[in-house]
Amino acid sequence: MNVPAWFARTVFRAQEAAMHRPTFAVLAELERTQWLSREGIEACQSQRLNRLLASALAHSPWHADRLRAAGLDEAARAGAVTLADLPRLPTMNKRDARDNVEQLVWRGVPGGVFQYTTGGSSGEPLIFYFGRARQAADAAGRLRARRWWGVEPGEREVYLWGAPVELSRTDRIKTLRDRLVNQLLLNAFEMSPARMDDYLVAVQAWNPKAIYGYASSLALFAAHAEARGFRPKLPALRVVSTTGEPLFPHQRELIERVFGVPVSVEYGARDAGLMALQSPDGALLQMSETHLIEVLDDAGNPVEEGEAVITSLVSEAQPFIRYRTGDVIRRSDRPDPGGRGLAVLDSVVGRQTDFVVAADGRIMHALAVIYVLRAIPGVGQFKLIQHAVDRMEVQVVPDVRWSEGAREAVIQGLRARLGPTLNIELKLLDAIAPEASGKHRYVVSHVPLGGALAQAVS
Repeated sequence: MNVPAWFARTVFRAQEAAMHRPTFAVLAELERTQWLSREGIEACQSQRLNRLLASALAHSPWHADRLRAAGLDEAARAGAVTLADLPRLPTMNKRDARDNVEQLVWRGVPGGVFQYTTGGSSGEPLIFYFGRARQAADAAGRLRARRWWGVEPGEREVYLWGAPVELSRTDRIKTLRDRLVNQLLLNAFEMSPARMDDYLVAVQAWNPKAIYGYASSLALFAAHAEARGFRPKLPALRVVSTTGEPLFPHQRELIERVFGVPVSVEYGARDAGLMALQSPDGALLQMSETHLIEVLDDAGNPVEEGEAVITSLVSEAQPFIRYRTGDVIRRSDRPDPGGRGLAVLDSVVGRQTDFVVAADGRIMHALAVIYVLRAIPGVGQFKLIQHAVDRMEVQVVPDVRWSEGAREAVIQGLRARLGPTLNIELKLLDAIAPEASGKHRYVVSHVPLGGALAQAVS
């Protein structure tokens, strides 16, 4: 299907309008505000913070109690809370968001609320709600960043992303919609060598301007191409964007070598939203108009490298205010080399997923099995260890909803992904210990990928 960029852009605009998402209006505003001075950006942040706090005070009882306890309720009503006042509120974490969801969500938010589940790569899945403002902000932020690289809305893109194993009628309709807006989706959960051979042919035929996907999946794909001696001919390609996990230097070098264009890192999370994107100058630019990001140690003190604690200024549907993400980042005080007023992050240090291998040789991004665990009521925290293609250890910290039905759902869900003969050892624990290094990894595979593919994820 050959769709001109102008037509794809028109379809995309129509889709966003039909869904009542103000994506293109937000994009126009982001294009303007990125050139404000740092002081101008902070004034914008202060205004949006006060709007968020007033909404939380009126519609989120859990936050309202915290605002009153911190003595900020009157200032929030008056729109007089400053950025310097924000640390007076205690931080919140995933357990707070999960256990108090009905005291957090504003179901009457304009445009409605939509349920979502985090990917669970932190080992602690979360069901939460977001609204149209958050959807539009994420989409517009990504579109703005694409323009930094010379990619306009409606121009061809490839997504190496999670997709259902079997396509339903709805999924087929979505595939047609993707083609109409010039997006080609390749399934990151199905990356056998034969499938990746097909992907290489499809990408070259599509000749996209941008490729987007999980960092480790793109590295695996690049390693496969190099092992095959296949150098894609992609004259239109401008950038490969990675997301979902840290991109290691050897992975960046591999992807750039194979695809012949720079790699841009994106930092975001399903609960926290899109937080930073890398520009052609190499700066990891914060979405300053939509997020306040603090870098704190365990005691809550500001540090150069520590946990990312975010306040999403577009989270009125379920406010995330001083929210501990579990990610480790390093801040930077340097300005954007491109002259924008957006804050700069030095790097994202934390978060890593892995690959798992099915008995029939299919290679899957770890999110393929994470998605199974995250959706089962009763799973508070988890860790998956693949000892062999037919043997997996599943560690679960259960919550009050755990039952024999949940146990059976874990077993059947994993066998549906990895094969019916999978031997599963399920352990119920009070806590899940970190690795010997002190890091937390929630999907660990001891099954070697072999050859050049192992270099992509080691």
